[in-house]
Amino acid sequence: MRHSATPTLLTGAADSPSTLTRMARTRLYRNGTLDLENFPAEDISGYVCEPDLTVWLDLCAPTAADLDMIRREFGLHALAIEDAGHEHQRPKLDRYRDHLFMSAYAVSIDTTSGALDAAEVSVFITPNALITVRNDDRFTMDPVVDRWDASPDLAKQGVGYLLHGLLDYLVDGHFAAVQELDERIEELEEMLFDDSLSDSQAVQRRTYELRKTLVRLRRVVLPMREVVNSLLRRDLHVVSDPLLPYFQDVYDHVLRATEWTESLRDMVTSVMETHLTVQGNRMNLIMKKVTSWASIIAVPTAVTGFYGQNVPFPGFAAHDGFYASTSLMIVLSVVLYWTFRRKDWI
Repeated sequence: MRHSATPTLLTGAADSPSTLTRMARTRLYRNGTLDLENFPAEDISGYVCEPDLTVWLDLCAPTAADLDMIRREFGLHALAIEDAGHEHQRPKLDRYRDHLFMSAYAVSIDTTSGALDAAEVSVFITPNALITVRNDDRFTMDPVVDRWDASPDLAKQGVGYLLHGLLDYLVDGHFAAVQELDERIEELEEMLFDDSLSDSQAVQRRTYELRKTLVRLRRVVLPMREVVNSLLRRDLHVVSDPLLPYFQDVYDHVLRATEWTESLRDMVTSVMETHLTVQGNRMNLIMKKVTSWASIIAVPTAVTGFYGQNVPFPGFAAHDGFYASTSLMIVLSVVLYWTFRRKDWI
Protein backbone atom coordinates (compact mmCIF):
# COMPACT_ATOMS: atom_id res chain seq x y z
CA MET A 1 0.00 0.00 0.00
CA ARG A 2 1.31 3.46 -0.89
CA HIS A 3 1.26 6.25 1.68
CA SER A 4 2.07 9.93 1.25
CA ALA A 5 2.88 12.56 3.82
CA THR A 6 3.46 16.27 3.71
CA PRO A 7 7.12 17.11 2.84
CA THR A 8 9.10 17.59 6.00
CA LEU A 9 12.26 19.54 6.76
CA LEU A 10 15.16 17.27 7.53
CA THR A 11 16.35 17.25 11.13
CA GLY A 12 19.24 15.42 12.62
CA ALA A 13 19.63 13.24 15.65
CA ALA A 14 18.41 14.41 19.04
CA ASP A 15 21.91 14.98 20.42
CA SER A 16 23.04 16.98 17.40
CA PRO A 17 20.14 18.84 15.78
CA SER A 18 20.44 19.93 12.18
CA THR A 19 17.99 21.97 10.17
CA LEU A 20 17.67 22.25 6.40
CA THR A 21 16.66 25.51 4.79
CA ARG A 22 15.41 23.51 1.81
CA MET A 23 12.88 20.74 1.43
CA ALA A 24 14.02 17.13 1.74
CA ARG A 25 12.26 14.52 -0.41
CA THR A 26 12.04 10.87 0.51
CA ARG A 27 10.72 7.66 -0.99
CA LEU A 28 10.56 4.11 0.26
CA TYR A 29 10.09 1.02 -1.92
CA ARG A 30 9.06 -2.23 -0.27
CA ASN A 31 9.45 -5.40 -2.36
CA GLY A 32 9.54 -3.32 -5.53
CA THR A 33 6.44 -1.28 -4.70
CA LEU A 34 6.37 2.39 -3.71
CA ASP A 35 5.18 2.22 -0.11
CA LEU A 36 5.97 5.62 1.41
CA GLU A 37 6.69 9.05 -0.03
CA ASN A 38 7.76 12.33 1.56
CA PHE A 39 7.94 10.82 5.03
CA PRO A 40 10.10 12.50 7.69
CA ALA A 41 13.73 12.04 6.79
CA GLU A 42 14.71 11.29 10.37
CA ASP A 43 12.72 8.05 10.08
CA ILE A 44 15.06 6.68 7.42
CA SER A 45 17.44 5.14 9.95
CA GLY A 46 14.58 2.96 11.15
CA TYR A 47 13.93 1.63 7.65
CA VAL A 48 17.33 1.08 6.08
CA CYS A 49 18.02 -2.01 8.17
CA GLU A 50 14.88 -3.82 7.05
CA PRO A 51 15.22 -6.37 4.24
CA ASP A 52 13.71 -5.81 0.77
CA LEU A 53 13.56 -2.05 1.30
CA THR A 54 14.99 0.67 -0.93
CA VAL A 55 15.14 4.28 0.23
CA TRP A 56 15.70 7.50 -1.69
CA LEU A 57 16.66 10.74 0.05
CA ASP A 58 17.10 14.02 -1.80
CA LEU A 59 18.70 17.09 -0.22
CA CYS A 60 18.74 20.51 -1.84
CA ALA A 61 21.27 23.10 -0.63
CA PRO A 62 22.14 21.24 2.59
CA THR A 63 24.25 22.78 5.33
CA ALA A 64 27.43 21.26 6.71
CA ALA A 65 25.45 19.99 9.70
CA ASP A 66 22.98 18.24 7.37
CA LEU A 67 25.78 16.49 5.52
CA ASP A 68 27.37 15.46 8.78
CA MET A 69 24.03 14.02 9.86
CA ILE A 70 23.69 11.77 6.81
CA ARG A 71 27.33 10.75 7.23
CA ARG A 72 26.53 9.40 10.69
CA GLU A 73 23.14 7.95 9.74
CA PHE A 74 24.40 6.03 6.70
CA GLY A 75 28.05 5.51 7.65
CA LEU A 76 29.35 7.52 4.71
CA HIS A 77 33.03 8.30 4.27
CA ALA A 78 34.20 11.75 5.34
CA LEU A 79 35.97 12.36 2.01
CA ALA A 80 32.77 11.65 0.11
CA ILE A 81 30.87 14.07 2.33
CA GLU A 82 33.58 16.67 1.73
CA ASP A 83 33.25 16.26 -2.05
CA ALA A 84 29.48 16.63 -1.81
CA GLY A 85 29.89 19.89 0.08
CA HIS A 86 32.26 21.43 -2.46
CA GLU A 87 31.11 22.58 -5.88
CA HIS A 88 32.74 22.09 -9.30
CA GLN A 89 33.72 18.47 -8.78
CA ARG A 90 34.84 16.49 -11.79
CA PRO A 91 32.32 13.80 -12.86
CA LYS A 92 33.62 10.68 -11.17
CA LEU A 93 32.80 7.49 -9.30
CA ASP A 94 34.65 6.86 -6.02
CA ARG A 95 34.53 3.47 -4.33
CA TYR A 96 34.55 3.11 -0.55
CA ARG A 97 34.23 0.07 1.67
CA ASP A 98 30.44 -0.19 1.78
CA HIS A 99 29.18 2.53 -0.56
CA LEU A 100 29.92 4.51 -3.73
CA PHE A 101 30.06 8.23 -4.36
CA MET A 102 29.21 9.65 -7.79
CA SER A 103 29.46 13.21 -9.03
CA ALA A 104 27.63 14.18 -12.22
CA TYR A 105 26.03 17.17 -13.96
CA ALA A 106 22.69 18.02 -15.50
CA VAL A 107 23.21 20.37 -18.44
CA SER A 108 21.03 22.56 -20.61
CA ILE A 109 21.62 25.10 -23.38
CA ASP A 110 20.12 28.57 -23.12
CA THR A 111 18.02 28.99 -26.26
CA THR A 112 18.72 32.74 -26.39
CA SER A 113 22.40 33.14 -25.59
CA GLY A 114 23.56 29.59 -26.31
CA ALA A 115 25.37 29.44 -22.95
CA LEU A 116 25.76 26.14 -21.11
CA ASP A 117 24.13 25.76 -17.71
CA ALA A 118 25.59 22.88 -15.68
CA ALA A 119 23.97 21.90 -12.36
CA GLU A 120 25.98 19.57 -10.17
CA VAL A 121 24.44 16.59 -8.37
CA SER A 122 26.24 14.37 -5.87
CA VAL A 123 25.02 10.80 -5.38
CA PHE A 124 25.69 8.37 -2.52
CA ILE A 125 25.02 4.74 -3.49
CA THR A 126 24.57 2.27 -0.64
CA PRO A 127 23.24 -1.31 -0.79
CA ASN A 128 19.66 -0.20 -0.08
CA ALA A 129 19.64 3.62 -0.28
CA LEU A 130 20.24 6.28 -2.89
CA ILE A 131 21.02 9.78 -1.61
CA THR A 132 21.10 12.73 -4.00
CA VAL A 133 22.56 16.07 -2.97
CA ARG A 134 21.99 19.20 -5.07
CA ASN A 135 23.70 22.52 -4.45
CA ASP A 136 20.69 24.51 -5.67
CA ASP A 137 17.33 24.07 -7.34
CA ARG A 138 18.50 24.67 -10.91
CA PHE A 139 18.31 20.91 -11.36
CA THR A 140 14.96 19.50 -10.27
CA MET A 141 14.38 15.82 -9.51
CA ASP A 142 10.80 15.85 -10.80
CA PRO A 143 11.68 14.50 -14.29
CA VAL A 144 13.75 11.75 -12.66
CA VAL A 145 10.85 10.78 -10.41
CA ASP A 146 8.61 10.65 -13.49
CA ARG A 147 11.03 8.20 -15.10
CA TRP A 148 10.95 6.01 -12.01
CA ASP A 149 7.16 6.01 -12.06
CA ALA A 150 7.14 5.21 -15.78
CA SER A 151 8.91 1.86 -15.21
CA PRO A 152 7.57 0.42 -11.92
CA ASP A 153 8.28 -3.13 -13.10
CA LEU A 154 12.00 -2.50 -12.52
CA ALA A 155 11.57 -1.24 -8.96
CA LYS A 156 12.35 -4.70 -7.62
CA GLN A 157 15.96 -4.16 -8.69
CA GLY A 158 16.45 -1.78 -5.76
CA VAL A 159 19.07 0.96 -5.82
CA GLY A 160 20.16 0.05 -9.34
CA TYR A 161 16.67 0.90 -10.58
CA LEU A 162 16.82 4.37 -8.99
CA LEU A 163 20.35 4.95 -10.22
CA HIS A 164 19.42 3.99 -13.79
CA GLY A 165 16.56 6.50 -13.89
CA LEU A 166 18.86 9.27 -12.67
CA LEU A 167 21.68 8.43 -15.09
CA ASP A 168 19.31 7.98 -18.01
CA TYR A 169 17.90 11.48 -17.45
CA LEU A 170 21.33 13.09 -17.05
CA VAL A 171 22.78 11.43 -20.15
CA ASP A 172 19.71 12.32 -22.22
CA GLY A 173 20.30 15.93 -21.17
CA HIS A 174 23.89 15.69 -22.37
CA PHE A 175 22.70 14.29 -25.68
CA ALA A 176 20.11 17.06 -26.10
CA ALA A 177 22.76 19.71 -25.37
CA VAL A 178 25.10 18.24 -27.98
CA GLN A 179 22.28 18.16 -30.54
CA GLU A 180 21.43 21.82 -29.83
CA LEU A 181 25.06 22.83 -30.33
CA ASP A 182 25.20 20.84 -33.56
CA GLU A 183 22.27 22.83 -34.94
CA ARG A 184 23.92 26.10 -33.91
CA ILE A 185 27.14 25.11 -35.66
CA GLU A 186 25.20 24.30 -38.84
CA GLU A 187 23.67 27.78 -38.72
CA LEU A 188 27.14 29.23 -38.28
CA GLU A 189 28.42 27.31 -41.30
CA GLU A 190 25.67 28.80 -43.45
CA MET A 191 26.67 32.28 -42.29
CA LEU A 192 30.23 31.79 -43.56
CA PHE A 193 29.25 32.08 -47.22
CA ASP A 194 26.42 34.55 -46.80
CA ASP A 195 27.50 37.48 -48.98
CA SER A 196 24.77 39.67 -47.50
CA LEU A 197 26.33 39.36 -44.04
CA SER A 198 28.79 42.19 -43.57
CA ASP A 199 29.44 41.81 -39.83
CA SER A 200 32.45 39.52 -39.72
CA GLN A 201 32.96 40.15 -36.02
CA ALA A 202 29.54 38.62 -35.26
CA VAL A 203 30.63 35.36 -36.89
CA GLN A 204 33.89 35.38 -34.96
CA ARG A 205 32.11 36.10 -31.70
CA ARG A 206 29.59 33.29 -32.16
CA THR A 207 32.37 30.90 -33.16
CA TYR A 208 34.38 31.57 -30.03
CA GLU A 209 31.27 31.38 -27.84
CA LEU A 210 30.40 27.98 -29.30
CA ARG A 211 33.95 26.78 -28.82
CA LYS A 212 33.88 27.89 -25.18
CA THR A 213 30.55 26.13 -24.61
CA LEU A 214 31.84 22.94 -26.21
CA VAL A 215 34.92 22.95 -23.99
CA ARG A 216 32.70 23.18 -20.89
CA LEU A 217 30.37 20.48 -22.20
CA ARG A 218 33.29 18.21 -22.99
CA ARG A 219 34.47 18.43 -19.38
CA VAL A 220 31.07 17.14 -18.31
CA VAL A 221 30.37 14.53 -20.99
CA LEU A 222 33.77 12.90 -21.44
CA PRO A 223 34.27 11.65 -17.84
CA MET A 224 30.78 10.12 -17.81
CA ARG A 225 32.05 7.35 -20.06
CA GLU A 226 34.35 6.19 -17.29
CA VAL A 227 31.64 6.62 -14.64
CA VAL A 228 29.05 4.44 -16.39
CA ASN A 229 31.66 1.90 -17.44
CA SER A 230 32.77 1.54 -13.81
CA LEU A 231 29.19 0.99 -12.66
CA LEU A 232 28.92 -1.95 -15.05
CA ARG A 233 31.67 -3.81 -13.18
CA ARG A 234 30.40 -7.03 -11.64
CA ASP A 235 32.35 -6.64 -8.41
CA LEU A 236 30.43 -3.46 -7.48
CA HIS A 237 27.11 -5.38 -7.33
CA VAL A 238 25.16 -2.29 -8.36
CA VAL A 239 23.78 -3.44 -11.71
CA SER A 240 21.79 -6.66 -11.54
CA ASP A 241 21.38 -8.91 -14.56
CA PRO A 242 17.88 -7.61 -15.43
CA LEU A 243 19.21 -4.03 -15.38
CA LEU A 244 22.32 -4.78 -17.42
CA PRO A 245 20.70 -4.05 -20.85
CA TYR A 246 19.35 -0.74 -19.53
CA PHE A 247 22.75 0.39 -18.26
CA GLN A 248 24.33 -0.78 -21.52
CA ASP A 249 21.87 1.47 -23.34
CA VAL A 250 22.89 4.41 -21.12
CA TYR A 251 26.54 3.60 -21.82
CA ASP A 252 25.83 3.59 -25.56
CA HIS A 253 24.26 7.05 -25.26
CA VAL A 254 27.29 8.25 -23.32
CA LEU A 255 29.63 7.01 -26.06
CA ARG A 256 27.55 8.66 -28.77
CA ALA A 257 27.42 11.95 -26.87
CA THR A 258 31.18 11.79 -26.30
CA GLU A 259 31.99 11.07 -29.94
CA TRP A 260 29.53 13.74 -31.09
CA THR A 261 31.11 16.29 -28.77
CA GLU A 262 34.57 15.52 -30.12
CA SER A 263 33.36 15.82 -33.72
CA LEU A 264 31.65 19.16 -32.96
CA ARG A 265 34.88 20.39 -31.46
CA ASP A 266 36.65 19.60 -34.73
CA MET A 267 33.82 21.26 -36.66
CA VAL A 268 34.14 24.49 -34.68
CA THR A 269 37.88 24.51 -35.35
CA SER A 270 37.15 23.93 -39.03
CA VAL A 271 34.61 26.78 -39.00
CA MET A 272 37.19 29.11 -37.48
CA GLU A 273 39.80 28.17 -40.08
CA THR A 274 37.28 28.40 -42.92
CA HIS A 275 36.17 31.83 -41.73
CA LEU A 276 39.75 33.07 -41.77
CA THR A 277 40.25 31.57 -45.23
CA VAL A 278 37.06 33.18 -46.57
CA GLN A 279 38.09 36.51 -45.12
CA GLY A 280 41.51 36.17 -46.74
CA ASN A 281 39.94 35.30 -50.10
CA ARG A 282 37.62 38.28 -49.88
CA MET A 283 40.55 40.52 -49.06
CA ASN A 284 42.48 39.15 -52.05
CA LEU A 285 39.47 39.79 -54.27
CA ILE A 286 39.20 43.35 -53.02
CA MET A 287 42.90 43.93 -53.58
CA LYS A 288 42.60 42.45 -57.08
CA LYS A 289 39.74 44.80 -57.93
CA VAL A 290 41.50 47.82 -56.48
CA THR A 291 44.67 46.99 -58.39
CA SER A 292 42.74 46.53 -61.63
CA TRP A 293 40.95 49.84 -61.29
CA ALA A 294 44.22 51.53 -60.38
CA SER A 295 45.75 50.17 -63.58
CA ILE A 296 42.88 51.56 -65.64
CA ILE A 297 43.14 54.96 -63.97
CA ALA A 298 46.90 54.94 -64.51
CA VAL A 299 46.46 55.01 -68.31
CA PRO A 300 44.88 58.48 -68.59
CA THR A 301 47.24 59.67 -65.88
CA ALA A 302 50.23 58.53 -67.94
CA VAL A 303 48.90 60.02 -71.17
CA THR A 304 48.06 63.39 -69.64
CA GLY A 305 51.37 63.40 -67.83
CA PHE A 306 53.28 62.61 -71.02
CA TYR A 307 51.58 65.33 -73.05
CA GLY A 308 52.01 67.76 -70.25
CA GLN A 309 55.76 68.02 -70.75
CA ASN A 310 57.14 71.26 -72.22
CA VAL A 311 58.15 69.96 -75.69
CA PRO A 312 56.22 70.12 -78.96
CA PHE A 313 54.29 66.96 -79.92
CA PRO A 314 52.04 66.01 -82.83
CA GLY A 315 48.98 68.18 -82.58
CA PHE A 316 50.64 70.60 -80.18
CA ALA A 317 48.55 73.73 -79.62
CA ALA A 318 45.83 72.30 -81.90
CA HIS A 319 42.46 70.62 -81.42
CA ASP A 320 43.65 67.48 -83.20
CA GLY A 321 46.18 66.81 -80.44
CA PHE A 322 43.51 67.06 -77.77
CA TYR A 323 41.20 64.71 -79.63
CA ALA A 324 44.03 62.26 -80.28
CA SER A 325 45.12 62.09 -76.62
CA THR A 326 41.53 61.77 -75.39
CA SER A 327 40.80 58.97 -77.84
CA LEU A 328 44.01 57.20 -76.81
CA MET A 329 43.03 57.31 -73.12
CA ILE A 330 39.52 56.00 -73.79
CA VAL A 331 40.66 53.18 -76.06
CA LEU A 332 43.41 51.99 -73.70
CA SER A 333 41.11 52.17 -70.67
CA VAL A 334 38.39 50.15 -72.46
CA VAL A 335 40.95 47.55 -73.55
CA LEU A 336 42.26 47.20 -69.99
CA TYR A 337 38.73 46.99 -68.55
CA TRP A 338 37.75 44.30 -71.07
CA THR A 339 40.92 42.34 -70.35
CA PHE A 340 40.49 42.47 -66.52
CA ARG A 341 36.81 41.62 -66.83
CA ARG A 342 37.59 38.60 -68.97
CA LYS A 343 40.07 37.39 -66.33
CA ASP A 344 37.44 37.99 -63.61
CA TRP A 345 39.68 40.49 -61.86
CA ILE A 346 36.88 43.05 -61.63
